Formats: sequence, structure tokens, C-alpha cells
Amino acid sequence: MKPVYVINGFLESGKTEFICYTLAQPYFQIKGRTLLIVCEEGEVEYDEKLLARSRTDMVVIDEEEDFNTSHLIELEKKYRPERIIIEYNGMWNFKNMKLPWHWTVEQQITTVDASTFPMYFTNMKSLLAEMIRKSEMIIFNRCDGVEDLSVYKRNVKAINQQADIIFEDSQGEVNQIFEDDLPYNLNDPIIELDNQGYGIWYLDSLDNLDRYIGKTIQFTAMVLKPKEFPKGFFIPGRMAMTCCAEDMAFLGFACEYDKADTLTEKQWVKVTAKVDKEYFADYEGEGPVLKAISVEQTKAPKEPVISFT
Repeated sequence: MKPVYVINGFLESGKTEFICYTLAQPYFQIKGRTLLIVCEEGEVEYDEKLLARSRTDMVVIDEEEDFNTSHLIELEKKYRPERIIIEYNGMWNFKNMKLPWHWTVEQQITTVDASTFPMYFTNMKSLLAEMIRKSEMIIFNRCDGVEDLSVYKRNVKAINQQADIIFEDSQGEVNQIFEDDLPYNLNDPIIELDNQGYGIWYLDSLDNLDRYIGKTIQFTAMVLKPKEFPKGFFIPGRMAMTCCAEDMAFLGFACEYDKADTLTEKQWVKVTAKVDKEYFADYEGEGPVLKAISVEQTKAPKEPVISFT
């Protein structure tokens, strides 16, 4: 069987850039040759040195009628590749693509220009849907200044629930938690945070604090009482393992509680509090400050350490 990698998307969606980047990566190198079939040529061109270095033979197929099993088998016989990469034309209906029986699609990836996605989604939805439907990964690039990424994600998930969706801007991958991905409901009167929920809430609060201002949260926490903290404040939080056992950190925010002096270091408590945004000296600026409604002694959880691995 001959492994095939299909990269599709509309013209100027970033297909060529993605393939060039991948061909240059050490993990993608093989001993044999690679056949790259390009079905449309955009502004970005393939570097001859990169093709030579990665042992890649490039063939251009401009007409859809020429993209047929007979022609593809002829190319295979001529170049004898170990694997095949297809940069497919976004204007060719993907459901009409026919490959030789012994060519197996190892991975299908769709690239999308986030700045033009609404136009294509509105006017060429059927073509876009055919590309997305069987793709394992959807890469939205050029996301700078785009505020509707959560809407884009819902649009894609409606077509392909299983796909991994990646958003990238000029700085790299957009590491953003969307409301649809949260393991709790922001509209609940009391947002109860389990181990996973606490970790996600803590990280999300750093980037999207406005989501939580005025919300009531409840979680089990360990008490931390820094000496430099003002009277009536403590930090309820959790130890977290972000990479390995040696990489531990205490994750928590300042909490205002009129009986904070009755708490002891490393005591386990169940905290119910409202989230606010205030200046706090330890933050050297504004940040999340919890306003305790109740703080009750409780048992340590079965898994006292949160893991992000």
C-alpha cells in the first residue's frame, strides 16, 4: 500500500506554506523519495533546494480531468515514491477525487484562511464541507484580529465533530480556551469545579477574566497564607503538575475572607466565592480576587495534585 497525505483548502489558504514547513521537519524525513502532486499554484512557490533536500519530486496537474487513476499510476511508475503528498485544488469537488486502489490516505488536513472563511462558508459551503468532512485536522491560519474564532469552531464542528481544530496567528498557535470547551456551565448559579475544572478555570481566568466576574464558584482547595499578605486574605489553591513530578506549582488566587486568621497552612477547605477583578499588590496590578461566601473545613481529595499532562 502507498501512503498518501492530502492537503486541501482554497487558493491562498496556506497549503503550500504548510507542506514546505512539513517537508523541512526532521520528523518527516524518509529514506525513499516523495512525490508531491500540486493541483493549483498560488503566489507561494516551492523552493527547489527544499525539494532536493527532502528528495521530493514535484508534478503539477492543472486540469481536474487529468487527476485520474490512470495518470496517477503512471506518475507512480515514473517516480517510484515511498509516499505521496497531494496539494488538492479547493475548487475541485473533493468527493469526486479518485485514487488508485492501493493508495491509502494516511492523513487529510484542511487549511483555512481565517480572514476569508466567512465568505467561503457563505458562498461555497458545499465545497468547503466536502474538504472538512473527512479531515483529521483543520488549520485556521492568519487569525490576527479575528474575533469570531469560537463561531468558526462551531461551524466546523457541525460538519466534522472529530477533527482537531488549530488556530494560528502571526505569533504562532492561538492557545485559547473557548466557552464551548469548558467542562462546566458558566450560567450555573454556582459553578462547581472538580480537579479538571479547577485547572481549566485557573488558566482561563488568566486570559478571560471578564467571563467570571460576578460568577459564584465552588471548589476544594489547600490553604496558603503568605506572610506578606494583608489581614483578611489567604490563597485557596491546588498543587499542579504541569509536565512531570519535578515540575510542581501552586495555583491559586487571592481570596478575601473575614475569618482568614482562623485558617491554618495546608488546611483543606471547601470554598464558595464570588469572582471579582481588583488591584492587588502581589499581582502588581489588577487580577482575579475571590470574595469568600463560605469557607468550610473538608477532607483532602483523593487526587490532591492536578495534572495537565
